[in-house]
Amino acid sequence: MLITRASEYAILSLIVLSSAQEPMDSESLSRELFISKSFLAKILQSLAKAQILKSYKGAKGGFALNKQIHEIDMLTVLTSVEGKTPAVFECSPSEKDCPSDRADICSIWPFLNKLQIKIDHFLKDLTLADILNDEDEK
Repeated sequence: MLITRASEYAILSLIVLSSAQEPMDSESLSRELFISKSFLAKILQSLAKAQILKSYKGAKGGFALNKQIHEIDMLTVLTSVEGKTPAVFECSPSEKDCPSDRADICSIWPFLNKLQIKIDHFLKDLTLADILNDEDEK
């Protein structure tokens, strides 16, 4: 699946953090977004590990963007949260991912792979700035 709930929550968190004046802790963020604190904490840690967010410890601790909004691409966000490149179909990233081990005779894999490549490029080019600009136009 291309976009899971974890990916959705990661993007929503980045939107909120982009306008925050100071780091936000996972509890405050989870209340604002109506997301389970424990689930959100894992997502935020993944984003921090990928250096998309910076984690601050202490009483005023929390999370803040570690990059400018135009430097945060959605392919990196989704990959960091999902633990792998988001795929349109299970087999689309490569022939070796074929669940039936029959990619060599599959008539649709070439099409799926081309679609995957286009989506990967789109997600790499799509930044948090683009998403925020779309929000502003509503």
